[in-house]
Amino acid sequence: MKFYNREPELAQLARIEALSQRSAQMTFVTGRRRIGKTMLLTKDRGETAFVYLFAAKKNEALLCSEFVGEIERGLGVKLYGEIRTFRDIFAFLMDLSKERHFTVVIDEFQEFISINPSVYSDMQRIWDQEKHDSRINLILCGSVYSLMTRIFQNAREPLFGRATQRIAVKPFDIGTLKEILGDYYAGFTPDDLLAFFLVTGGVAKYVELLASASAFTLEAMLDELLAENSLFLEEGRNVLIEEFGKEYGNYFSILSLIASGKTSRAEIESMMEMQTGGFLDRLENDYGIIKKVRPVLAKPGSRVVKYRIQDNFLSFWFRFIYKYRSAVEIGNLEYLKNIIRRDYATYSGMILEKYFLEKFIAEKKYNLVGTYWEKGNQNEIDIVAVNDLERKVVFAEVKRRKDNISLEKLMQKSILLQRQFAGYDMQFLALSLEDM
Repeated sequence: MKFYNREPELAQLARIEALSQRSAQMTFVTGRRRIGKTMLLTKDRGETAFVYLFAAKKNEALLCSEFVGEIERGLGVKLYGEIRTFRDIFAFLMDLSKERHFTVVIDEFQEFISINPSVYSDMQRIWDQEKHDSRINLILCGSVYSLMTRIFQNAREPLFGRATQRIAVKPFDIGTLKEILGDYYAGFTPDDLLAFFLVTGGVAKYVELLASASAFTLEAMLDELLAENSLFLEEGRNVLIEEFGKEYGNYFSILSLIASGKTSRAEIESMMEMQTGGFLDRLENDYGIIKKVRPVLAKPGSRVVKYRIQDNFLSFWFRFIYKYRSAVEIGNLEYLKNIIRRDYATYSGMILEKYFLEKFIAEKKYNLVGTYWEKGNQNEIDIVAVNDLERKVVFAEVKRRKDNISLEKLMQKSILLQRQFAGYDMQFLALSLEDM
């Protein structure tokens, strides 16, 4: 598959490269597994001397032996003597960067926590001593969000405050997904686009896998997702198990409930019969997997809160594959396909709301985009978009079929909210598959 999008990230990398010609730069790059970080960081390095090092979980001396080979090939240098620690490798690179400019990418950087956690304090000491005379472009990349943010943003960690730049690699946006479908399946329908958005969530690897299998309709996607030995069957576990550690069972149960529509803390605790505040807080703030949603205009501290899984694929995986894992374990994948077909209209309707929320945000016409509901989940409004500068507000109802939407009911549901926007130009929209 050809390289899509990433223009902002490539532009930022180019700016960092230019800065590193004059002074040392340390950039940390985050993004969930399969998002395309490695391809981004290794794309078209041009004439710049470049080394890519992958921090695999293995003995430090063995890993360093591999690193030495990569450095010698990439930079055309010779490292003499027996090098058994990353401390010595990093010291060599920092010293060499005083004489010449080059780029070093260290992938899965968070793995040094299990390989040798003293690496981070060693790097801090060497960086602080040598950076003033260095012209290294050091890029440290990792896919375990909680560990990468701890390494660089926790004030108690050695590398806190050392990074000069940060890049967060995000999923492909809606425009890019449309472009990819147009290139590979020109006759795609709105339902195909919704299924593609729902399943992949814009994650580059999933897009690539479906594109290579020419799976662009819901049925074709289900055949690929639920094939025997499919990568997707264990993908949610593979992506998150390292994040959560031994408590993954509680986290997985919470995410499964949220994906199934139990989106309030009270509903989750009722089902699990335990306090979940700490788990929800960590899922939001440490792992970045869920997002707290409040009604538009609610105060920041309002306790009227719902939770939403941010990643479309993980939401799908927890809603269907994890929830019905007993069917997966006995190999009854046709049963799971029938469950998805049965529930798809309702579930995809919720994802359609998310699609339009993202679309409104991407248009950059509004300073506030969100949803609205009143106590007891009354008078729910799918989308409220506000432009305070032009004094405009949009109220929108989203359903798969437009003939199931009543603009008159939408106006009635929004009466209390309309009072908050007295004097604004108000627009009421019915949004459906045909508007995608």
